[in-house]
Amino acid sequence: MIPPALLDRVLFTEEQVNTRVAEVAAEISARYRGKDLKLIGVLKGSIYFLTHLSRHLTIPVKIDILAISSFSARWQSPGLVRIEKDLDEPIEGQDVLIIEDIVDTGLTLRYLLQTLAGRGPNSIAICTLLDRTSKRLVQLPVEYRCFEIDDSFVVGCGLDHRQLYRNLPYIAALRRPE
Repeated sequence: MIPPALLDRVLFTEEQVNTRVAEVAAEISARYRGKDLKLIGVLKGSIYFLTHLSRHLTIPVKIDILAISSFSARWQSPGLVRIEKDLDEPIEGQDVLIIEDIVDTGLTLRYLLQTLAGRGPNSIAICTLLDRTSKRLVQLPVEYRCFEIDDSFVVGCGLDHRQLYRNLPYIAALRRPE
């Protein structure tokens, strides 16, 4: 539960999230029927969405995880990304669906797409729970999105505030500090 002083508003209820995730899963199942699909989750935030989405898929899938670090301008160059934990298995010859909790600027995801494309998959597509196109710095082909959001700071369904609130079954906006 979010303390009332932090909560601005609920953007998407648990029911809305469940409905939309099921709809996106149906689209993915139809597109990849008969193909060798691998879901790749990006730690940590995507784990909740990856699990939720995969339960609604009606096709067999493989799952792998990677962890990345992106550095802000305060520490290094903006958009500098490093893989902290790589995939456990190769993706050559497979259809890959990158699962993200949120796509913002696109810088990290662009790096990830370029890196994974060099490993010889049949195809790579992006699926995200939340898409914040207003902050996009690089254009990306986001094939599957559950919701588009504004510039609110959001938590729930894998998204956190200081490592808290990932486990909320809904998506909420927090108040901005004054």
